[in-house]
Amino acid sequence: MAKNFNAWPKGWPKSLNYPEVPVYQFLKQTAARVPNRIAMVFGGMELTYSEFKILADRFASALIDIGVKKGDRVVIHSINCPQFAIAYYGLIKIGAIYSPLSPLSSTREAAYQLNDCGAETLISLDLFYPSISSIIPETPVKRVITTSVADTFSPVLSPLKPLEKTTIPDTFDLVELLKKHEPLTEDIDINPKKDLAHIAYTGGTTGLPKGVMISHFNAVVNVLQFACWPNGAQVEMQDGNIKLVYPAGIDPKTDLLIPPDEGISMVAVPWFHAMGTIGYLNGPVFGGATMVVLPRFDTKEYLDSIVKYKATSIGGAPQLFIPLLNHPDFDSYDLSSVKSAGSGAAPLATPILEKMLNTFPGVVVEAYGLTEVTMGVTSNPWNREAIKQGSIGLPIFDTEIKVVDIATGEDLPPGSEGELCVKGPQIMLGYWNKPEETAATVKDGWLYTGDICREDKDGFFYITDRKKDMIIYKGYNVYPRELENVIFEHPAVSQCAVVGKPDTTAGELPVAFVELKQGETTTKEDIIEHTNSKVSAYKKLRDVIFVDQVPVSAAGKILKRQLREQLKGGD
Repeated sequence: MAKNFNAWPKGWPKSLNYPEVPVYQFLKQTAARVPNRIAMVFGGMELTYSEFKILADRFASALIDIGVKKGDRVVIHSINCPQFAIAYYGLIKIGAIYSPLSPLSSTREAAYQLNDCGAETLISLDLFYPSISSIIPETPVKRVITTSVADTFSPVLSPLKPLEKTTIPDTFDLVELLKKHEPLTEDIDINPKKDLAHIAYTGGTTGLPKGVMISHFNAVVNVLQFACWPNGAQVEMQDGNIKLVYPAGIDPKTDLLIPPDEGISMVAVPWFHAMGTIGYLNGPVFGGATMVVLPRFDTKEYLDSIVKYKATSIGGAPQLFIPLLNHPDFDSYDLSSVKSAGSGAAPLATPILEKMLNTFPGVVVEAYGLTEVTMGVTSNPWNREAIKQGSIGLPIFDTEIKVVDIATGEDLPPGSEGELCVKGPQIMLGYWNKPEETAATVKDGWLYTGDICREDKDGFFYITDRKKDMIIYKGYNVYPRELENVIFEHPAVSQCAVVGKPDTTAGELPVAFVELKQGETTTKEDIIEHTNSKVSAYKKLRDVIFVDQVPVSAAGKILKRQLREQLKGGD
């Protein structure tokens, strides 16, 4: 079935020209173009793009000196901080392969990833390394580089930031490596289409995590797709640099919501997640944005930082926006600087989206992606009048989506619900050392996502649910997201998740886990009555369980497997 361009933004190219360059090109050309622009703000520390590149080049030289080679896997085990970004671009420059390890990982999960990808080098934060140090002898790791958030604080600030550096014996100190090595000036030969940039592990919500192989070309493509989507630019190489050429009549300095080299982006999305690496590190670096980097998400700190730095872009998973909008002082903050608010990683409940649209003066864009597509494949248009509430938007440049029958695999027409399959130049090369799993997921170039969706007449797509989250009640398909949207309309609800509870008679019963807003109270019966009065009989909630916090992953996705296991255990 041909791609539907009915709602395609007028004047936008349908295809982009993608240069075959390594990921490091983004930092290289931005540092040359705007060397004195602030690249990063972190805890009072500022780093220009020129300084950022010099430090990354010093780290590249250090890696080579201690024995890291092109193709080696290097694991970064850290929260967002300047050292993370410096290490990322340094290892990418020499052709090493970046593999992010969440600081939330258990020792078992850390050992699995280090062994699975064969990492010989680990870069870890002093706060987290002790928690996994015991498993290092059981892995291929030969060298460990440690660093500290305290390294970013000046001595003058130390009384206000009483975090002390912990010296880790038998490891290289990242700052000392930067001091001892001059910047690497030579370019390593990289084949962007064949050489891997990332091995990013899926969350492991079903079975063991799989290493998603992302080439330099995959990463460059996805960054450019989302860089051009707001403005309709075409991509050209000029004098060895990637240039965006805008549609006729568009002056980027006056006509764009956020002009190039003027954006100020709030960065709380973890860089160890695909959305963070592509959308909140490489994307801002390519666009010359100033990144206001937070090591963790704190609602008040995030709101204060938007005002302090006059942030133009905010974004993340719904788990970021829900506490923002529910903060008791939210209405007192001047958020008029925010020109774009982007949501991904999980569906936005309709009531949350509506409140965001009423709050932010610019665009509120819901998009969709997954680790296996580098980051993203769809987005709503950057136009308040063109977005469709509840939709994940249109397939972006050079991206096709089809909907297939879950049982037969046959293509379905618009309006029908089935599995979302995607094809495009951002699709992964496969799973690391797992050819059978790759073959089961990518068929004839189409990635089978496991998400249930439908397409409307204009080519917009709507995620109904995850295939594995679908509840089957007496043979009827019940999609949790529909129930969650209704529950969210209750004024006392902050977060919720619906899962199926095994039942010998009905198969599965819909059960809701509900997190209330601070200071709010309600009853199980009230939530059930509120919800069941608005849905068909077979979709009705059978129980409500109140929790202090609905569990979510570092990427902001609700951990429904944990909730299903809790139900099975009868807790």
